[in-house]
Formats: sequence, structure tokens, C-alpha cells
Amino acid sequence: MSFSENLNKSVSEILSISQLNRMVGMLFERELSLMWIRGEISNFVQAASGHWYFTLKDERAAVKGVMFRGKAASTGFMPRSGDKVEVRARVSLYEPRGDFQLQVEMMRRAGQGDLHEAFLRIKQKLESEGLFDSARKKTIPLFPKAIGVVTSLTAAALQDVLTALARRAPYVPVIIYPSLVQGQEAVASLMSALEQAEQRQEVDVLLLVRGGGSIEDLWSFNDEQLARLVARCSIPVISGVGHETDFTVADFVADLRAPTPTAAAELACVSGQELSRRIHHAVNVLNRIQQRQLEMAGMRMDKAAARLVSPAQLLLRYGQKNSHLLQSLEKSFRRKKDALQTRVTLLNNSLQYNKPDIAKERLRVNQYTKRLEQLWSFQMSKRVASLEKLDSNLRNMNPRAILGRGFSITYDEFGNIVRDPAKLGANQRLRLELEKGIQNVVVIKDNPQELF
Repeated sequence: MSFSENLNKSVSEILSISQLNRMVGMLFERELSLMWIRGEISNFVQAASGHWYFTLKDERAAVKGVMFRGKAASTGFMPRSGDKVEVRARVSLYEPRGDFQLQVEMMRRAGQGDLHEAFLRIKQKLESEGLFDSARKKTIPLFPKAIGVVTSLTAAALQDVLTALARRAPYVPVIIYPSLVQGQEAVASLMSALEQAEQRQEVDVLLLVRGGGSIEDLWSFNDEQLARLVARCSIPVISGVGHETDFTVADFVADLRAPTPTAAAELACVSGQELSRRIHHAVNVLNRIQQRQLEMAGMRMDKAAARLVSPAQLLLRYGQKNSHLLQSLEKSFRRKKDALQTRVTLLNNSLQYNKPDIAKERLRVNQYTKRLEQLWSFQMSKRVASLEKLDSNLRNMNPRAILGRGFSITYDEFGNIVRDPAKLGANQRLRLELEKGIQNVVVIKDNPQELF
């Protein structure tokens, strides 16, 4: 039943609460499409399922909202109560309670719509060029000899990185390439630091890091030129920009993305404990391999000792073997020689038996040749006579042969042969075919007898 039919029905019938809520829900779905709404987040809750539940309010009103896990994962930031946001949502009704709410499809920080759109455009452009493909990304070295850090000297992220590296790998030297990470000059400063590291080639991996912030604070890391420089850098780059929910274009083009600066430092090197564990494991493996090699060598030595004999015995043994081989070779040679001699005799006898009589065969070929020539001459004479007869008949039967005796063929203007002069009229055009060509003529008298 359609919404209008339900509405008309409600005029004359008493509705249940569930019927009323269903009609209101249908009205929302029918009349209200997706729309952008601005408001302040309050009562924000992230459920165990990953769905977001919150209230969106302004100075005069409030409405509940929900953003399901699949949509929330692509938001790029974790909203907090008090944040000003813009959401693209549709209005829906939760029928069991009769509460209407916003079902949010997309969320961005208020006033950041343009920046977000610019971020998406740059991201899509570089992705279409293949700069995000995993195939072009470089492998992070497992044991770097030196680690470079591109960030601000005053940033808290630098201290987090240095602390993590000192804890995990104090034996690895760290080289800092100072740069601005926020503001109008940050892009040029970041690119200069990366180029400096590229030219000096003194580190095996670069950490591009910055602490968290708003999209405006992190916007330098969304610059297209900076992203292209990161992509073509010959040194593997690990990005650690912002918090886990923050994403920048630099994260996508980097060879590895870390959720935080500290995580970037942890991904850049193996910890001392892990390195000790690996060394201990390698030593144990080497010991087992060495022990196994020694055991195998001992077994080979025992077998070799069992086979060890004196040189005199070896010479006697090899002399006996040599004599036996010579005897076998002589017997084999004699057998081969006798077999070949017998075969040659048989083949010679067969050749003498099957040898053809050349003179007799040549005489028979000459006889066949003469007979063939006689038959060919007879057939040619017969064929030529038949051809001449056919040619004579063809000439006699040719309808145009009479043209040579002074006759002609007359055609009217339609190409039909004229047989009756009575059917011709004055000034009618005709065509005469003579022996040596065609001539066009015109009839000048209706009665041809008057001309002579």
C-alpha cells in the first residue's frame, strides 16, 4: 500500500502507534533526501561495534545521530564532544520508540569542507598516477646503519621519536633535518630538508613526523609537490603525521605509514631485546649446524677408514681389473668384426642377385619412347583436324559473317533489330552495323519507293 493510500486510510480509521510511526518513517524517506547539516557534537559514544552515537545541536535545538562503522572508518578523525562538524545525512525514524534521528553518511569538521575537498582531489589525482601503488614503494631496511628525522626541533613529536629510538636501538645514530611543520613556509622547509637528506645520503631510512592537530595544522603534509618529492625520494620514508585517525597525502605516498611519530620510530628499527633474541637464536642454530656437520664428518671418516687399503693391494686389484677389461675388449672386438664381415657378405650377395640388366632396360625404355612419340603425333594430328573443323563451323555460323558480303544490320534507338520497314516513321533515328563499323542514319521518307 502506498503512502498516499495509507494517509487516506488514516482519515477514516484509527491507527496503531506502530502504523503511525511507519507512516512517519515513510514520509521522511519520501520527502527528505540527503542533506548537509552543521552543528556541535555532544554526548559522543563509540560503541563496541564501532558505530558512533551522538547528539548534534545548536543554540536552540538538538537531534540524535548515528554513524555506522563502515562510514565512520573513512572519516579520517575521531570527533569529540564540543567539536563543530558538518554532516551529510538523511532523516530516519526509529519506529520502536518513535524517535527521529540523523543517519550520517559523511562527516567533516565545520568550516573545513573546502580543505577536505581539496584533500580528496589531490589524493585522487596522485592515486590515479600510481603514486600509492605498493609495487613502487621501497622496503624498509631491517637493520639501518643510521636513521634520519625530518621535523621541527621544537616539536614534541621529535622528543617522542628520540625517546623511542633511544629505548629500542641506542646503537643506531640519529640525524635530524630541521624543518617547519606548520604555516605558509612549512612546505618549502619540509622539501628543503628532504632534498638535503637525499643529497647527503647518510641515512638508510627517513622519518617524516609531526604531532596531531586540525586539518589546517596538518595541511602542509597534503601539498602535492611535497607528496611527489616523498614518492621519488631514493631513501625509504616512514610517515608518522598526527594521531592514528589523521590521514594526509604524505601518508599515502610514503613507503610506510605509521599511526603516530612514536610508532614510526618503532617501525624504523629493531629493538635491542629483539636483536639480542635474534642473535641468540642464530647462535643456537649455528651450534646445531656445526654439531651436525661434525657428526657427519665423523661418519664419513669412519667409512673412509673401513675402505682404506695399502697401495700394493690397490695396484694388484687394478692390474687384475685391467687384464679382465682387456680380455673383454678383445672378445667384443672379434665378435663385432665377425658380425660385420657376415653382414657385408650377405649384402654383397643380395646386391649381385638384385643387380639390374642395364642394356635390357635401356632397350625397353627406347621402345616405350618411340611408341609414346607415335601416339603423341597421332593424337596431335587428330586434335588439330578437329580444331580446324570446329573453327570452320564457327565462322560459317557467325551471324556477322554476311556483313562482309555487303549486308548490314539495322537497329532502332532502343537497340532492337529492325525487320519491317513499314514500322519505321519519318525522322526516326537508326543505327547501321556494317562490316567495318557502325553508322547512325535518319529515316527521311515514309515511303522508301519514292527515293528511286
